[in-house]
Amino acid sequence: MTPQKIALLTDSCADLTPDIAAENGIYIVPLRILCNDGEYSDGVDIRNTDIYGRLKAGELPRTSLPSGEAIGKIFEEIKAAGCDGVIAVMLSSGLSGTYNLTRLMGSEYKDLTVKVYDSVSGSLGIGLTVLQLAEDIRNGMDWKTLTEERVPQLIANTYPYFSVDTLEYLQKGGRIGKVTATAGTLLQIKPILTFASDGQLQSVAKVRGRNQVIDKLVAMAVKSCGTHKRYNLAVANGGARAEMETVRQKLTQALPNYDHIWDGEIDGTLSVYIGDGVLGAAVQVLD
Repeated sequence: MTPQKIALLTDSCADLTPDIAAENGIYIVPLRILCNDGEYSDGVDIRNTDIYGRLKAGELPRTSLPSGEAIGKIFEEIKAAGCDGVIAVMLSSGLSGTYNLTRLMGSEYKDLTVKVYDSVSGSLGIGLTVLQLAEDIRNGMDWKTLTEERVPQLIANTYPYFSVDTLEYLQKGGRIGKVTATAGTLLQIKPILTFASDGQLQSVAKVRGRNQVIDKLVAMAVKSCGTHKRYNLAVANGGARAEMETVRQKLTQALPNYDHIWDGEIDGTLSVYIGDGVLGAAVQVLD
């Protein structure tokens, strides 16, 4: 049977507020954050600001997959809501086993058709994809088109870029992938990161100072958009809201014909590895 009522599922690294998730019918499974004083659920009882405080105090929290129990509970909620199909877009498998765990659990449900996708991304990249899918579902796109064409197309054509203030936590947390931690702190050199094809973080540029960071984020998004005429935009921040507004202003000036622009705040899980002072910009090509 082809599913008729479709639910969207993602994880707390999509950086969607509870309100935006609820408005769009998106279910969110929280990753776990292990701190000195116990275990927390990302976006439920711990947030990025809590993480910044802990990092500054010298604590180095660890992150963990969602519990199988939490994923199972959400699948039961989806069934109770009368849905018979689930499209799940999860945090990059290059950073986490969340995608694999969700895929394994989804395959056990006989009365739900579950399709799970590796976003090969995080934060803005996942958020853009599930929000666009929510619109596609509202507009009546069918299961076959969504799962065989639309989701792969969105994942392949979503380009998020992030600036981090320091590579210290990526290095300490062992998540540095292709990023080299040799950026000169004394010279105020800031790396711009994106996701490599294997889903790990990759440094694609280095700039000096915050103003150049903002201009570079916008320039990278413009370059990724190329000559395409239909696109969505997104901006994000971790402890740098005012600067995010500058990114938004410059991004929308450079790419004024967007279908949507969304914003997000970097979640607790990613904050463990990138600290605060984070800015992000993304473009998602639709045509």
